[in-house]
Amino acid sequence: MATTAGTLPAVGAHSGLWSWLTTVDHKRIGALYGVSAMAFFIMGGIEAILIRTQLAVPNGTVLEADRFNQLFTMHALTMIFLGVMPLGAAFFNWFVPLQIGARDVAFPRLNALSYWVFIGGGLLFVSSFIFGGAPNAGWFAYAPLTSERMSPGSGMDFYVVGLLMLGLSSLIAALNFAVTIINMRAPGMTMMRLPVFIWMTLVVAFLLILSLPVLTVALIQLLFDRSFTTHFFSPEEGGNPILWQHLFWVFGHPEVYILILPSFGIISEVLPVFSRKPLFGYAAVVFAGVSIAVLGFAVWSHHMFTTGLGTVPQIVFSASTMAIAVPTGVKIFNWLGTLYGGNIRFTTAMYFAVSVIVLFTIGGVTGVMHATVPVDTQQQDTYFIVAHLHYVLFGGSIMGIFSGVYYWFPKMTGRFLHEGLGKLHFWLFFIGMNLTFFPMHFLGVGGMPRRIYTYDADLGFDTWNMVATIGAYIIAVGMLAFLWNFVRTMRQAPSAPNDPWGGATLEWATSSPPPEHDFDVVPEVHDRDPLWYNRDHGVTTPAAPAHLHIHMPPPSYYPLVLGGALLLMGIGVLSHLAVTALGVVIAIYAVWAWTLEPTD
Repeated sequence: MATTAGTLPAVGAHSGLWSWLTTVDHKRIGALYGVSAMAFFIMGGIEAILIRTQLAVPNGTVLEADRFNQLFTMHALTMIFLGVMPLGAAFFNWFVPLQIGARDVAFPRLNALSYWVFIGGGLLFVSSFIFGGAPNAGWFAYAPLTSERMSPGSGMDFYVVGLLMLGLSSLIAALNFAVTIINMRAPGMTMMRLPVFIWMTLVVAFLLILSLPVLTVALIQLLFDRSFTTHFFSPEEGGNPILWQHLFWVFGHPEVYILILPSFGIISEVLPVFSRKPLFGYAAVVFAGVSIAVLGFAVWSHHMFTTGLGTVPQIVFSASTMAIAVPTGVKIFNWLGTLYGGNIRFTTAMYFAVSVIVLFTIGGVTGVMHATVPVDTQQQDTYFIVAHLHYVLFGGSIMGIFSGVYYWFPKMTGRFLHEGLGKLHFWLFFIGMNLTFFPMHFLGVGGMPRRIYTYDADLGFDTWNMVATIGAYIIAVGMLAFLWNFVRTMRQAPSAPNDPWGGATLEWATSSPPPEHDFDVVPEVHDRDPLWYNRDHGVTTPAAPAHLHIHMPPPSYYPLVLGGALLLMGIGVLSHLAVTALGVVIAIYAVWAWTLEPTD
């Protein structure tokens, strides 16, 4: 599709459902990821509210045991794989090309395919509540709880197929973003001039590329154990249930950094802009992120200190767990150094960004505590672990994501979210989060186990459980404030200028929202903070030639067809071989037609 710069339509100019189903525009795919992930995030929140309502008082009767098991399993799976990860992917899709000065990602149709495979896997997961019951063995699915004997029905089969589909989606996206960042940077944008958000995206991409194959192997082994009577994890038949834990946590601990590093990248963009000074220690922040990724593969067995690993492995993994706190601490001190002496503007985005430093530090300190084997042995599988996990993933990942939402919303939509409602949203989240999860430290030290659906009144757990439940409802009210803010803002006419915050990176050099082709003229980069450098040195962007021709990839429905075929193949694994065969036929057609489709 050859068009001139003057006639290329802005995002939103194409209308109708079909244009969204066939889009390969990275910004539209980012919007699809964002809206879908937010819907799943709300679903995960509803699951959390049901869990907390059951535990608000002793001997609760809101949920029976099996439904409670399904809800706490699906809450974790929904929040991790359907909420936080795709919310990060939404920002990757939107801003990787914009921040590196590119017009699109390297493989636009693969980018669309990653979304359709994601949405298929997500719908498959959610449908498990309707068709035979949801997974109920925890998001980590420890053997032998996942065996056919101990988990009859189709719940764990939905777990296997759903995660295989979501893993494929993430792997496609990770390869795409890695190639885009390495090969499509604007002239002058060296690796050490990349925005920190782009560095964290690249690190996350390689974490996914290296860790997802391990999870895939484990899931296929579990599928064979359940469907074809193999015995990889069955101790009665010579299998080893600890093998699952090793395979799962080789993926599972890098997954923690896959969830948190996008937020680290976001606040590393927000803090300098609203402090009006460059990021303190840019190189240290970048190398700390890379170090976290490398060490993330060397700490998985700290989840297994109570499984009888032996003294030497415990010492090794205890030391590596303590070591990973060092680059994390480097980041925190660099963020504080950025704030120090800055001309700080406390916008809603800044509120969320600063809260990440505070809340993630609390989660990090409790994490280092568990590097000590005796402490970990006492607190293993108690609510202390639940508190630690949520201070990292809610206080770190989710608060950072909302910082990015408020920061980049004007660029994405041309509209400002209301600051008053935004700050109400922040305080409800901040207060509710601490009310919910800080008491869980006390519950854990007091001996309350994880994953119990009720408790007796004489155990001393009732007061802090009620406080935690009140906090969860406060978080829910905060989410309602955000949704109202979003709805009222989207009903208004666009009014945001190109660079409302005085940003330093290239996304602020184009219109709000950006045109389909992102930039009329690909920018040339002279500094780590290119817009600030251009302003200070009087560098202006050259005007686009009057008859500039820009080739953009045309819409395609083959990613949707191939995504649907993969969904059929997954459904067939859960139902009948004929459905899988149909999916294979459609997939072969889609791939064949895809290769023959013109790309311009």
